[in-house]
This record gives sequence, C-alpha cells and structure tokens, in this order.
Amino acid sequence: MKRFSILLLCFFICYIIYYDLKVGTLPVMNKTAIESSVPDTNIKDKQALYYEHTVKQGDTVLTITEKYHGTLPISIDQLVKDFEKLNPDVKVEEIQVGTSYFFPDYK
Repeated sequence: MKRFSILLLCFFICYIIYYDLKVGTLPVMNKTAIESSVPDTNIKDKQALYYEHTVKQGDTVLTITEKYHGTLPISIDQLVKDFEKLNPDVKVEEIQVGTSYFFPDYK
C-alpha cells in the first residue's frame, strides 16, 4: 500500500509539472488591454514634435533619445515607428555617422 501511494504521488507530481509546462497556470494578459493603457504618442504634426541631431560614432536611435529624454517615455516599437515617420527614407538600423536626422520629441 505504501508503494502504491508513493507511485500515485509521483504520477501526480509528473502530471502537475507537465500541465504547468504545456498549459500554464498563470492567466494570459490580454494584449489589447496593455496597448490601450499606453498613451497615444503618435507623431501627428511633423513640424511640432521633433528635434534634429547629428549621429556620432556608436550612437543608436535609442541612445540618442535616452540622452535627450533621460528615461524613455514610450515603448521602443513606438519610437521606431515615430522615427521612421519623421525620416521616411531611413530605417532605424541604417542610420549613418555624421548625418543629421529628426528624432521624435515626447516632452
């Protein structure tokens, strides 16, 4: 009887581990709820909400924006979208040293 109880306990623990890894026990957060809680910071007017900066060696869009604002007030995805709206022919990964670009101003 003791062996049978231990065997059942082992099967039960294995089932719990399997269920936790495959299905999970934490509730999945609704992605739309997260997105709706972020304030709308889209660049509406190109002339009002940007600053110009010349890229130096080792700079990225993220580091330049963090130097200007301190901590990043929006998500990185939103920053990328806003940067590409202000600079339509430039991808974030393709900025060049010595070139001036427009960066979104979130102040």
